[in-house]
Amino acid sequence: MIKYLMALALMFASFGSIAAEPVSKSYWGSKAIGGHDTVEYHSDDVRTQHKEVIGKKRFVVKWNNAEWLFASQASADKFAADPERYRPLYNGFCSNALSLGEGLISTDGTVWEFFGENLHLFYAERGRQRWLSGDWQAYKKEADHAWLTLNTQ
Repeated sequence: MIKYLMALALMFASFGSIAAEPVSKSYWGSKAIGGHDTVEYHSDDVRTQHKEVIGKKRFVVKWNNAEWLFASQASADKFAADPERYRPLYNGFCSNALSLGEGLISTDGTVWEFFGENLHLFYAERGRQRWLSGDWQAYKKEADHAWLTLNTQ
């Protein structure tokens, strides 16, 4: 019986040690990507005008140990139904920093771009411009490798 209880305790402890992927959050608190509405980046209007949409505290979805804010209940519902589709790549950490081997640099959601069908966030406009004017596919491969390495350590 004791062996059974010890095995059961070990099993539950191992489930608790499985960590979620990190998310770019505010320094104080757990607000993801500066409180920007990640679903709205996918809308034609926002993509065409390249604007940002700030979420509201009343439309929150808790996912991956972070609070994701949205401009409307409709956006919150879309994200809740399929967060993998709407989250920025690398959970909002700077794509450029990852591609350069600089690690996890948080972003605030104000500097962004789509490459392929993926939403990428950047710490600064300089990184976004590097991707726009350079070989973003090669940069993405480097960032993918860094992200995988950082999340398997």
